[in-house]
Amino acid sequence: MGKKILIAEDSSVIQNIATKVLSFQRYEIDSAKDGKQVMAKVTKENYDVILMDINMPKMDGMECSRQIRALEDEQKAKTPIIAITGNAKNYSPEDFSAAGINDFMPKPIDFDLLVQKVKEFTGSEV
Repeated sequence: MGKKILIAEDSSVIQNIATKVLSFQRYEIDSAKDGKQVMAKVTKENYDVILMDINMPKMDGMECSRQIRALEDEQKAKTPIIAITGNAKNYSPEDFSAAGINDFMPKPIDFDLLVQKVKEFTGSEV
């Protein structure tokens, strides 16, 4: 069974392209459009990596990441989180780190870099 990735992104265009790119790499993909959906899915399923849009409705990616890190289930709380943001300049690496985010990527997304980062965090072959 392939590694499972949660794409938390309110843009269906980005979500669809990321799903196609990562599915082609044989990852199993799940998706959520807002922070509340992310939390509902994370409490039910285990993921190998979460791609977290920072600007989502209902709960932004920073708060969502903090809540994931606070989960009682240690495996879920340690899931690697890669932030995806159009305003990376508004946050410092320390801001991401304080929210429990392992790495971040600016928009527009470089999909080759996305695949590389997902492979790094899942331990898949690069």
